[in-house]
Amino acid sequence: MCLFCEIIKGNIPSTKVYEDDMIYAFNDINPVAPVHFLVVPKEHICCVNGITAENSKYVAHIFEKIPEIAKSLGIESYRIINNCGADAGQTVMHLHFHVIGGKELGEKIL
Repeated sequence: MCLFCEIIKGNIPSTKVYEDDMIYAFNDINPVAPVHFLVVPKEHICCVNGITAENSKYVAHIFEKIPEIAKSLGIESYRIINNCGADAGQTVMHLHFHVIGGKELGEKIL
């Protein structure tokens, strides 16, 4: 069972910030900033390593929509983070992008 697939199906509650036929965006349950949401494709893709010519349209759509979602939440400056694989900190093996903002983040990533 994939946690994010279950969230997309509505079987696990989430605070939705955006949804269309290709993607679902919801607030992170452990935010690190005033605005912290995740954007996931509705098609299960394990991680960046699972992106192909056939499913890359989901990633393009995510990056087309992130600025619109961020603006609707009151931010125009933000950081986008993706973890690919367990050693990089990916805990849910469903491609997702963290969008973080609403405070000064500085230049350091770690």
